[in-house]
Amino acid sequence: MRVDLFDFDLPDELIAQRPVHPRDAARLLDVAAGGLHDRTVRDLPALLSRGDLLVFNDTKVIPARLRGVRAGTAGRQDVAVEALLIRDLGGGRWLSFSRPTKRLRPGDGIAFTGFGATVEAKNEDGSIVLAFDTTGPGFLAALEHSGAVPLPPYIRGGVADAQDRADYQTMFARYDGSVAAPTAGLHFTPELLASLTDAGIATASVTLHVGAGTFQPVRVDNTDAHTMHAEWGEVPAATARAIAETRTRGGRVVSIGTTALRLLETVARDRDGVVGAWTGETDIFITPGFRFRAVDLLLTNFHLPRSTLFMLVAAFAGLERMKAAYAHAVRERYRFYSYGDCCLLRR
Repeated sequence: MRVDLFDFDLPDELIAQRPVHPRDAARLLDVAAGGLHDRTVRDLPALLSRGDLLVFNDTKVIPARLRGVRAGTAGRQDVAVEALLIRDLGGGRWLSFSRPTKRLRPGDGIAFTGFGATVEAKNEDGSIVLAFDTTGPGFLAALEHSGAVPLPPYIRGGVADAQDRADYQTMFARYDGSVAAPTAGLHFTPELLASLTDAGIATASVTLHVGAGTFQPVRVDNTDAHTMHAEWGEVPAATARAIAETRTRGGRVVSIGTTALRLLETVARDRDGVVGAWTGETDIFITPGFRFRAVDLLLTNFHLPRSTLFMLVAAFAGLERMKAAYAHAVRERYRFYSYGDCCLLRR
């Protein structure tokens, strides 16, 4: 499909720079068959049904933005380097984006605060592979000490502060590995979860370590030419059982965010519609025409024009319906993107 079909106008002032507090006070646009309804996240229990199952992504955002120095050698001057870790390749090796990439060569050493890395390789897409001299718990401890929250550039130019350490992490965060938050989960509070439980709505979790590739702009004119980066995920056996039991009793599977949806649909696609226990990598790219098998409802934030995530929601709820929903959200001054408001979509 033509990428320009997924374009829309968005005033810059609607891009949220901070989340609302408390988190469940955010606005929610209910995109229903009967029209568009302005709600708040606190209304969610009333919008769902007893027996439904919410599926969250329990990944944890790591402080993946690093600043360091490439030491000068053989006539080369010291160079300040910024690295954004994208994906754990194992053994202390990370796929990364860096600046200035052109001044880095394989074999160069980079000194970060408390640890170092060597440029192992440069890739055609502009990414590099960094091999760190610290691994395991020591590496994560070093990241916590010297790394910064990897905010997307549309939030204050990507410059995070101490408040973002808490704001850009969901209450479900458990397993280290993401370089971007599963932002739909940012709207949940213990109080909202208690209300959902009282309403007879169950919860389960999956893990998808979100990479920066999910949010990279689409630089081609046709969706067939776009390549998604792979991301690691896991569907636990307990979650697979919860989904099967939900189906048996006639309940619906509600994905909290596009990351959980992408993982569930990956598994269902490969298993003839059945979601079983699964561990692996997914590079699924969902565009209109995709056959959804696992998810019935989707709670998600408002996404960028021409992005893979807007393509996903258009595939889920219909392109024209989503264009109308986004136009309504702009008129009604909803807050967009990672720290913004959200919408509830039905398949």
